[in-house]
Amino acid sequence: MSIPLVVFMYAVWSSVFSLGKITLQYCPPLFLTGARMTLAGLLLLGFLAIFKRSSFKLNKIQIISLVSLSFFSIYMSNALEFWGQQYLSAAKTCFIYSLSPLFAAFFSYLHFKEKMNRQKWIGLGLSSIGFIPVLKMQTGSEELLNAFSFFSWPTLAVMGAALCSVYGWILLRVIVKEKEISPLMANGSSMLLGGLLAFTHSFFVEPWNPIPVATENLTPFFQGTLLMMLISNIICYNLYGMLLKKFTATFLSFMGLLSPIFASIHGWIFLKEPFSWVILLSTGIVCAGLWIVYRAELKQGYILKSKPALPV
Repeated sequence: MSIPLVVFMYAVWSSVFSLGKITLQYCPPLFLTGARMTLAGLLLLGFLAIFKRSSFKLNKIQIISLVSLSFFSIYMSNALEFWGQQYLSAAKTCFIYSLSPLFAAFFSYLHFKEKMNRQKWIGLGLSSIGFIPVLKMQTGSEELLNAFSFFSWPTLAVMGAALCSVYGWILLRVIVKEKEISPLMANGSSMLLGGLLAFTHSFFVEPWNPIPVATENLTPFFQGTLLMMLISNIICYNLYGMLLKKFTATFLSFMGLLSPIFASIHGWIFLKEPFSWVILLSTGIVCAGLWIVYRAELKQGYILKSKPALPV
């Protein structure tokens, strides 16, 4: 595994922001979260039930860890993200989600005792400056939902989603490395539990008649949901879990700062959203901070260097 694989993962994963915005035209956010996550969880657990039944042997501590993962990483992060995404462009949603490195550095410090030296603080500070121009951008319905200063409620919701997502990844790293649960089992069970929780919430607050999707919208709803599930839940979630064995959550979150560029391209292609040069400029500033933190983590030994290939 190498850095190009991380870049490829985010290039593919960023397309989900455009797909999500398209699919939200046909269904409400909580129901979309429930449908996507429940189906993905059933597929992953079904695969394990056929090929590796021993994965289902869990103790109480492991079960509690999986419940926490499902609440933060699946239910809360996706519910908040999809609600906010209704009012934001795909590129801005993705960029706000890139606040995750700030949260990742904090949680990694608490959980894994990863040291924050001066070089890391400089990188974090530079990256924080890069976020300001994009956060100040408000268009359309977002302006009607302003909370305070240049923060809108959709922006705060996506920021909350990023916070919950990063805490979920920290929990996943603990589960995979310390609780001896495979990434497939951790992702499959948390997706199923989080999806069922989203369905329950949806039943009480969204119009079920008999489901909150009109008959004429069923086909595009299923197409969008299945495509998001394949890209995000099946491919990228599990690839991320494997990459956590080599890279820290902080570094992977910083590499995710490349996603807004890819999301802008996907938004331009699929949603006809104008390409934002503000996002491009801000991403460049944030990436400079990424490189500073990456160099610091290399020196600290938190990132494992690739082993040279053996001669044939």
